Amino acid sequence: MEEKIKLGVSSCLLGNKVRYDGGHKLDPFLASTLGQFVEYVPVCPEVEAGFPVPREAFRLVGDPRHPRLVTRQSGVDATPRMERWIEKKLPQLEKEGLCGFIFKSQSPSSGMERVKVYNEKGMAEKKGVGIFARALMERLPLLPVEEEGRLQDIHLRENFIVRVFAYRRWQELLAAGPTAGRLVEFQRRHKLLLMAHGPEAARRLGKLVAGLGSRPLPEVLAGYRELFMAALKQKATVRKNVNVLQHMFGYFKRQLDGFEKGEMLSLIEEYRHNLIPLIVPLTLLKHYIGKFQQPYLKDQYYLDPHPLELKLRNHA
Repeated sequence: MEEKIKLGVSSCLLGNKVRYDGGHKLDPFLASTLGQFVEYVPVCPEVEAGFPVPREAFRLVGDPRHPRLVTRQSGVDATPRMERWIEKKLPQLEKEGLCGFIFKSQSPSSGMERVKVYNEKGMAEKKGVGIFARALMERLPLLPVEEEGRLQDIHLRENFIVRVFAYRRWQELLAAGPTAGRLVEFQRRHKLLLMAHGPEAARRLGKLVAGLGSRPLPEVLAGYRELFMAALKQKATVRKNVNVLQHMFGYFKRQLDGFEKGEMLSLIEEYRHNLIPLIVPLTLLKHYIGKFQQPYLKDQYYLDPHPLELKLRNHA
């Protein structure tokens, strides 16, 4: 990928002092590590909607499904002002070609889930979604999104980044001019990655592509994109990864000697029991793919779905 992937992000997570108290919430992984591979599009809804820094803090009030954005002490309803800004901002973000968005957790404007919503008695329930986050997710329902808090979980982090890079590849397919042949190739190269996340969805996608001749291409593309992103949203579990590793191992059964087979199977079992990280059996499989020049496996995105420098597969 010659151009960096574009990611939307809550501006405070990059160290920008835009919070209500004049501070920031710098996230080192996002700013320094992931930042090497992406171009961020920072967004602070409250500042961009015209509220100053510092400012009176906001909170969500009312119905959790359609809450109001209200100042904490003075009770001023800022919802109309924020909604006017959102109406202008969303088309701009759509034109950016974003491949994902990282929200600030618990924010009344940008929290993705479990944001506090206060009722008329002043009691709070964690049932809300930030007013901007909700609007963005409704406008771009297939866009990969996460919160910085949830990204501390290495498995959620990898799942999000897998989806981001896959979304970028889908954008590149569309930009190149989608054809039946290109969609078949796209599905082929993603097959093992899909098996590791959503095996049933992988089978459905295979059938969808196999029936290309019987349906209009635009219709197939729309259905494929939705199912593709839904499949990758599922977590790649140890059990599903083991299934993929064994599937790959099957390509070399006749070429490996007894010692090599035993070594490979032992590594897969050690991974199954969380004794070693996924990168260990995968590295040996990559060695055999190169050694025996296995054409089907060598360009599978499962082997490297994201930059190795992120070390997302170095954990058991």
